[in-house]
Amino acid sequence: MCGRYTLTTEWGEVANEFGLPEPLGAAADLPPRYNVAPSQPVPVVALKADRVTRGLAMLRWGLVPYWSNDPTVGPRPINLKAETVAWKFGEHLRQKRCLVPADGFYEWKAEGRRKRPFRFTVDGGRVFAFAGLWDVWGDTPPKLATCCTLTTTPNDLVATVHDRMPVILTAEHFADWLDPATTDRRLRELMTAFPAGRMAVAEANPAVNKATVEGPECLAVGSGVK
Repeated sequence: MCGRYTLTTEWGEVANEFGLPEPLGAAADLPPRYNVAPSQPVPVVALKADRVTRGLAMLRWGLVPYWSNDPTVGPRPINLKAETVAWKFGEHLRQKRCLVPADGFYEWKAEGRRKRPFRFTVDGGRVFAFAGLWDVWGDTPPKLATCCTLTTTPNDLVATVHDRMPVILTAEHFADWLDPATTDRRLRELMTAFPAGRMAVAEANPAVNKATVEGPECLAVGSGVK
C-alpha cells in the first residue's frame, strides 16, 4: 500500500524538477530520507493562493479532512484508492491536489511469516512524485495541514510484490495534476499504473520494517541492521 518511501535526491535537483522558485524554505534543510513513514512531516508541492506559482511546504502524512470533528479521532488515511476517491473526497480531488516528491518506495512481499521489502525506482532513480491530496483542519491556529497519496492497480512489475501501487507522476504530468482546470477525464488518465518498463526494483534491508530506522543501510540487503 506504499506506506514507506525514500527522498534522497539533492534539493537543488528537486527544485529544478518540480519548477520550484528559490528559496525553498525549511524543507530544503532536510537530510536525505531513506525510510519516510506515516504520521511524519513530509515535503509537498502545491499551488499557492495565486493558483499559478508552485510552493513547497511540510505536511503531516495522514489526511485529516476539514470536516472532521476531531483530528485525533477517526481515520487518517495515508493512501486513498484512485478508483473510489471521488466518492467521498471529490472536493479534494477537484480543488486540493498536490505532489509528494520521492525517489523510491517500498513494498513488502509475504513469504510465510517473513516479509521481504523491495524498493521500486523510476527512470533510473530520478526524482518523481506521488499524486496526492491535501487539507487544513481547524479555523484558528494552530491549524493542522495534512496530506495523503493515491494508489491504483499495479503494473506488471509491482504486481510481482504487491496488489496496489502509488499513482506515480513525472515532470510531464505535474502541470496537469496541479492545474485547477484539468478535466475529470484527464485526472482519471493520470490516476493509472505507471509504465513498468520505466521502473526497476531491488530487494531492500528488512530493517525498513521499523519506522525508526534511517540511513542508506535501509537499501542494503544483509547489512546486519536490526
